[in-house]
Amino acid sequence: MLTRALLSVVALLALAGCATMEPGAPPLPDPKSQMAALEMHIAILVEEQRQKLDPAAKKLAIDPALTTIARARAADMAAKNYLAHTAPDGATSASLLMKQDAKWQGLLGENLAAQHYTKRGGVVVNDFARRFLDEWMKSTPHRENMAFANYDHAGVGAAVNGDTVYVALLFSTDLGLPPPKPEGPATTATPFESPAAASAAPASPMPDPLRLRGTVGAR
Repeated sequence: MLTRALLSVVALLALAGCATMEPGAPPLPDPKSQMAALEMHIAILVEEQRQKLDPAAKKLAIDPALTTIARARAADMAAKNYLAHTAPDGATSASLLMKQDAKWQGLLGENLAAQHYTKRGGVVVNDFARRFLDEWMKSTPHRENMAFANYDHAGVGAAVNGDTVYVALLFSTDLGLPPPKPEGPATTATPFESPAAASAAPASPMPDPLRLRGTVGAR
């Protein structure tokens, strides 16, 4: 059976606010300590926006496997200072998912983003989460990922390096496909222009080689 993967990326590299700390004010939290809260807030905002875009959309369940992969992707981008679907070593969210479960099949969507912060401004969770969401909403492919009604699982990962926060947001659905046969071939990933196009495409009996598609926004 065919694993259908829609992969798109937006790059948001805007400076965070540079508020001046008042004398005697407590020090700002370490940005690394804010990542779990940022992930949670992004997940909440995405679910709220998704219901506004399509009230009939399925509720998203936070999936531990997708969360693990999203965090791994965000951490790798932060460590190596890049923003792309494909890591320098060739790894992708799709390849990590299929390494974890070679028989996984369905539709995988990915939104990526990065946002600068300053030491004086720190990482204000609510503000950063809102900016990530607003930037995705400006891009048709990313908005379509969030609005696609059949997605029912999601995972969010956030990581930080010296001055930038990286986020990976994953969506998935099995599309109602029957379980693959144990003796069948391992699944591979094929790109589609949109989640709707992917869900409408017939499954191929002979999987294509792994091919990943991405679009890069303004830096």
